[in-house]
Amino acid sequence: MDTLKEVLYKGNPKENDPTPFIIAEMSGNHGASLEQALKIVDHASQTGVDALKLQTFTPESMTLNLDHDHFKVTNKKSLWYGRRLYDLYEEAQTKHEWHKAIFDRAREKNILCFSTPFDEAAVDFLESLNVPAYKIASFECVDIPLIRYVAQTRKPMIISTGMASISEIDLAVNTALKNGCTQLTLLQCTSSYPAPASEANLRTIPHMKELFGCQVGLSDHTLGIGAAIAATTLGATVIEKHFKLEDDEGSIDSAFSLTPSQFKQLVAECKTAAEALGGVSYGVSEADTLARKNRRSIYVVKDIKAGELITTENVKRIRPGHGLSPKYFDKVIGKIAASDLDTGTPLDWNKLEN
Repeated sequence: MDTLKEVLYKGNPKENDPTPFIIAEMSGNHGASLEQALKIVDHASQTGVDALKLQTFTPESMTLNLDHDHFKVTNKKSLWYGRRLYDLYEEAQTKHEWHKAIFDRAREKNILCFSTPFDEAAVDFLESLNVPAYKIASFECVDIPLIRYVAQTRKPMIISTGMASISEIDLAVNTALKNGCTQLTLLQCTSSYPAPASEANLRTIPHMKELFGCQVGLSDHTLGIGAAIAATTLGATVIEKHFKLEDDEGSIDSAFSLTPSQFKQLVAECKTAAEALGGVSYGVSEADTLARKNRRSIYVVKDIKAGELITTENVKRIRPGHGLSPKYFDKVIGKIAASDLDTGTPLDWNKLEN
């Protein structure tokens, strides 16, 4: 199965770039302001990321406007402990009337833009905007009717797998593939905010690829860029991180989001990691060719007359590498010089009598 980058960049030079497809997730970091949302588009487009991603929902499509404890955040470790779900989603929503302006700005800035829908109505709305791909959030990985509906658009799909069991992922994958999805990427994800690096379990990435036979990546809620770089070396072809403006410390997801300068570093380091992977290689690379002359070899370190014995006093293994390899050192000791040899002469077989 082709990577997301190969599908979305078909015919573009970036199609063959080994760097993962890197997504900047706006989420609720627009701070309930369209102006800030458009600034996020502008700044994201300057970092080298491949795409900006939104979330498309209304509070009513996510939960009920009730005060019952079922509809509150009860995890005391959560950033949002004690808050009502309805209020959180009302604050975090990217309003439907903003979407066109955001998508238009993204096109102006030459950056791909797509979204995570949370119900069928959101899919229909996003289809009217001709989005190039869809993302299914971790909490919706078990929403099989939604996955089926998105798959029927026949557009590339990304599914985050946070909290999902193997059987739940298997059902999601089979549903997507049987209903028209031809490009599917699964994202390893730890659904805590922020996620401790010790719980990222990145070795799941190659295992997931082998198990489900599709592209894999990372939806990263850890702090910093280390996990994303490590995921790249493990075969991740998509990296998703939350994006915020440099001066944003108060938006809903700012605590585990990266700034534009951090995203630039992320893109650069993931590119380096991807290029450094290369293939299995031993021996001399192109870069090593010139360096070989700096290896050790056998040199004359004291003037030797013709007919004189070669000893450990008049030859040594030193740099550079123009003489015989050090592996022949024991064989040349006791040989006879065929001619006068000055100090600094690289030793070779022609300079010795048979």
